[in-house]
Amino acid sequence: MSSKDKLIEFMKHQITIEKEIVSSLNIGLADVHNPPVKGVLKGISLDSVKHAELYSAAITLLTNPSKALTQENLDEQRELVEKHIKMESELIQKLEKMLPSIENNKVRFLLDSILTDERRHHAMLKIVLDIIVKGETMTEDDWWELLWKNVPFHGAPGG
Repeated sequence: MSSKDKLIEFMKHQITIEKEIVSSLNIGLADVHNPPVKGVLKGISLDSVKHAELYSAAITLLTNPSKALTQENLDEQRELVEKHIKMESELIQKLEKMLPSIENNKVRFLLDSILTDERRHHAMLKIVLDIIVKGETMTEDDWWELLWKNVPFHGAPGG
């Protein structure tokens, strides 16, 4: 079995485990009445849903050829990602400003956890914008370059 096949099998197994975590937590949450504990456990459950999706996306990257995005797709995705980068940035600034004044250690812990997530989201969105969206986009200029790059004389007389 190749290393790629082993990786794919590993990720498929992890998807199964993440789904088991979600199921177990969702069943257990019905009996939890402490709001902070319930919030943390629900957050872990949602992270496990996200992890399963990310494993699935990674498998797709390894097994399917990537499709180039059109300029229209790029514009829509860039707009969406930029909007959320701005929203995350504003939320990070608000939390950073508020956290030093919070005296309750438990509340500070919960808000600090949110801040940590928001910083990670912000960084991930920047990567999506800079690498994934741009890296898989085929603009009109790219198509023209592809069409004409290896054509002798570029359609002029003499070739």
